[in-house]
Amino acid sequence: MSEFGSKLGAYLAIGFMRLLAILPLSWVRALGWLLGSFLFYVIRSRRRVAEINLTLCFPEHSRQQIRWLARQNFIYFMKALLDRGWLWHGSAAVTLRRLKITGAVEQLQNDEPVVLFVPHFVGLDAGNTAFTQQIPRKLITIYTNQSNKTVDAWILKRRARFGNIRLFGRVAGVKDIITALRSGEMLGILPDMGFGPEESIVVPFYGIPTYTVPSLHRFSRLGKAKLVPVLNRMTDDGYEVQVLPAWPNFPSNSAEADTALMNKELENYIKTMPAQYFWVHKRFKDRPPGEKSVYS
Repeated sequence: MSEFGSKLGAYLAIGFMRLLAILPLSWVRALGWLLGSFLFYVIRSRRRVAEINLTLCFPEHSRQQIRWLARQNFIYFMKALLDRGWLWHGSAAVTLRRLKITGAVEQLQNDEPVVLFVPHFVGLDAGNTAFTQQIPRKLITIYTNQSNKTVDAWILKRRARFGNIRLFGRVAGVKDIITALRSGEMLGILPDMGFGPEESIVVPFYGIPTYTVPSLHRFSRLGKAKLVPVLNRMTDDGYEVQVLPAWPNFPSNSAEADTALMNKELENYIKTMPAQYFWVHKRFKDRPPGEKSVYS
């Protein structure tokens, strides 16, 4: 695609999202249901990834249950994608009304260094918007640049629409992030994924040895920070952003033990909303030496 075509496509997509921002939430969610159901049948490769992941993690489920969960996952994913219209372009009154922060919010109310464990549930951007609008403390996140420069600039601008946030690229030095963390800014990270043998370690996830980045242990230890989980849950009228109590005795001296604990706790979180986890991602792509790919 030419540069002009790429820019035109990006502007059309952004315009569509702006239009969604003025529609009633029920209309946006209905459209998400339709598109999610449609894409479940059309994008066979990602449907297969989701079904393999779910089969591995829930071997007690029947084929029909796995297929139903995978379809619901596509629907939730598309609803959350379209919700970015009002999350990024809706009025401040709309986002404040639809985003509810609950739970142990007192964990965030002083300058003690805090690392936020934010698993890959579909409501990630809802949590980002809620925190930057409602929590009077700066948030740090690590950002992966998009290949389309127009889309990249749009995402960066809209995620920072309420200010109170700093976005570090993945290539940013750890030193700057740790300095910000120790100065009282909150670091939100999404470590429930693997980046291969070079950056990850092998620990169980649903009993399956899985490459997982040990960044919760690393940043908590370097920043001398407590670890606070945050779960972003889609609801009928918006999102609940649930702040959980800090994990006791974390971090330990062992990156392997801390990362295994993260995966075990994540399994418990997924039980509360299994259809809203990011199952379309190839979580088990990199296998330990001697093991075959589960997706081939």
